[in-house]
Amino acid sequence: MLERLSQISSHTKAAPAPSFDHPLDPLSGAEIRAAAAIVKAALPEKTLAFNVISLADPPKAEFLAWAASPETVAKPAREVDIVALEAGVNGVLEGLVDLTAGKLIKIKHLDGVQPILTVHDLAKVELAIRKDPKVIEQCIISGLTAEDMERVYCDPWTIGYDERWGTERRLQQAIMYYRSDIDDSQYSHPLDFCPIFDTETAEVIAIDIPPVRRPVSKRKHANFHAAAVEALGGYRTNIKPIYVEQPEGVSFKITGREIEWQNFKFHVGFNYREGIVLNNITYNDHGEVRPLFYRISLSEMVVPYGCPDHPHHRKHAFDLGEYGGGYMTNSLALGCDCKGVIHYMDAEFPDRKGESIFIKNAICIHEEDDGVLFKHSDFRDNYATSVLARGVKLIVSQIFTAANYEYMVYWVFHMDGTIQLEIKLTGILNTFVMNEDEDLHGFATQVYPGVSAQNHQHLFCLRVNPMVDGLANSIQMVDAVPSSEPVGSPANKYGNAFMPKATVFKTAGEAITDYNGATSRSWDMINPNRKHPYSGKPSSYKLVSREVPSLLPKPGSLVSNRAAFARHAVHVTPYVDRQFYPAGTYVPQTSGVPSRGLPEWIGDGTGAIENTDVVLWHTFGITHFPAPEDFPIMPAEPMSLLLRPRNFFVQNPALDVPPSHLMTTSQVIKAGGADAVKVDSLTDKVSRLAFGESAEKCCK
Repeated sequence: MLERLSQISSHTKAAPAPSFDHPLDPLSGAEIRAAAAIVKAALPEKTLAFNVISLADPPKAEFLAWAASPETVAKPAREVDIVALEAGVNGVLEGLVDLTAGKLIKIKHLDGVQPILTVHDLAKVELAIRKDPKVIEQCIISGLTAEDMERVYCDPWTIGYDERWGTERRLQQAIMYYRSDIDDSQYSHPLDFCPIFDTETAEVIAIDIPPVRRPVSKRKHANFHAAAVEALGGYRTNIKPIYVEQPEGVSFKITGREIEWQNFKFHVGFNYREGIVLNNITYNDHGEVRPLFYRISLSEMVVPYGCPDHPHHRKHAFDLGEYGGGYMTNSLALGCDCKGVIHYMDAEFPDRKGESIFIKNAICIHEEDDGVLFKHSDFRDNYATSVLARGVKLIVSQIFTAANYEYMVYWVFHMDGTIQLEIKLTGILNTFVMNEDEDLHGFATQVYPGVSAQNHQHLFCLRVNPMVDGLANSIQMVDAVPSSEPVGSPANKYGNAFMPKATVFKTAGEAITDYNGATSRSWDMINPNRKHPYSGKPSSYKLVSREVPSLLPKPGSLVSNRAAFARHAVHVTPYVDRQFYPAGTYVPQTSGVPSRGLPEWIGDGTGAIENTDVVLWHTFGITHFPAPEDFPIMPAEPMSLLLRPRNFFVQNPALDVPPSHLMTTSQVIKAGGADAVKVDSLTDKVSRLAFGESAEKCCK
């Protein structure tokens, strides 16, 4: 343990704190540099490499007090989480800096843990393995030559966990590939061995070699660049462009990082690990500003692969906890990643020296057409009586690249008060070389000659801190069930009765639950203290999520131990400040014994979670059995979930959206349809029939 703060700070002159506008804004470059300088000044005798310099969220009570009265309540102190590596010392230095006061609050050494892998850590693996004699030897055995080493590539992965080293050394495993040309896609020429790389000493310490050798493929690379497409017949020529225009501008307002759109108001944060964080989401319900959620984010994910052969059992990446969804984020491009009238937000992260790395256009904010919001027509006058309103949606998005995969994250706000999370997966399959006619035993699919892609899952953990009409919330599970009364009984004579069955969780242990498609199971975040004037039911937001596969690795497996959050669809815990990561703060090289994160917080399961401040953790995702259609680059595969208002609004909250068409029965009788109301604000002025003679008439 290092010196206490009082001893450190007495020798450290406080520097002026950089200014900031909002307590939840990410750190600026100036703040990153200031925090690093404070740590360096406090520990002048140590050679440090910074791993994390990130905003430490202010205590919730302090933030809400300031948000309620920013003119009279002081902003919470600007505190910064620090994770650093000391040269020659295993483990990490974990600290907390108070930027407001310009001092180091605490610092301690943690042994037996390893920090997140940064882009800097990943980048140096490939250069080192090309020069390693042991790697060169294995490449030659695989059918390459020593002159081919500049065409040897690797995807650096966290090692997951390997009992040979545990946490003694900071390790990566190199998933090996070959490119015959710099523009080739390496994934059609995987190699069959796996070097183990020490991140700090920059040396290969071992190579895992399979008992059955598989030479590198001699087939032509499967590519997706222009020349490859031309060789297949060229690009399609029958696609007409679609233009997105908003000549009157956008419907959202941004002040700093706070967004106001269609009665919603919320703050957009961004950090190295979770990426986008949505905070303090409220809804203006006809003048009453009603709180919905305090904080929503993607808090973790795991990608377990299903091949039991060594070393493939180590392939279960925690892409947020081991690499960081912020650190891996892309700089987005107009007209490509986002299309329309766009507002961007940038991001800044630290490098190893404590300087800032700037990422332009890390977040995209824009609107899109949302299709029909509501519609009804009356058959009684041949459907002349009708109403139709089209909706618009607001999207806050980012894209991050985790080695071979791209994850596209879209937070979508709808006019009816619904908040949607949509994730799309694209990129390239993780591949492995296979011998001709090799039996893959069902654990993989041959997606290209000599190339197999293994079964795997993508499991995400959504963290939701509800604040539905206030801090006192409960979580209830809702199942659609048939009546318990038998057919022919007075209460269910014809046997058709069914209803929702709501189970309110009282303790954290009770809340550990799984998805049940047979009962259309969902989970409500309710405020039991506010009842709807018509239904009598509590004000709530419902989690509707149907893409919820079970964790397929068995209980007691390495993956199950390390990714305890993925064992069940839902966990609920009492709210605790700065408790964000369901697999633990330090994920790389953990054994899972004991399981970190949620199991620690839940303990014996007796924690009270009824009518109080709670956090709902939801695991969802897909199970991917690869197919040739996924190769050489994978079409985007979407998954989605909703947070929907239920018994929250008095009636449809979108009734005030101007309709594109409105015709009442009296108008039909009076004018034969001539007086239909058409509101230009949401009517697309350029839409017309695609072809045919009537196309000219419709637009005159």
